[in-house]
Amino acid sequence: MPTIASHPRPAGETLDTYFLEMRARLLEIGATLDRIDRSARPEEVAADPRLAFVREALAVLQSAGPERARRIEELYSLK
Repeated sequence: MPTIASHPRPAGETLDTYFLEMRARLLEIGATLDRIDRSARPEEVAADPRLAFVREALAVLQSAGPERARRIEELYSLK
């Protein structure tokens, strides 16, 4: 069962703390996908299950609601 902090940090403070790190990780994912698209024969990996997992994980990140990390981990464990 997840543990909930008795005094959680305010959302604005959490965003202030982690925004640049989140931005950097998103840029790295975008850059990697761009490198795949620009590489020779990108169609060879179009149906690769790893790329499908990345796309599904990105959809989870866009969704509302809690426990995104758990849902992404479950996606990976189902593969």
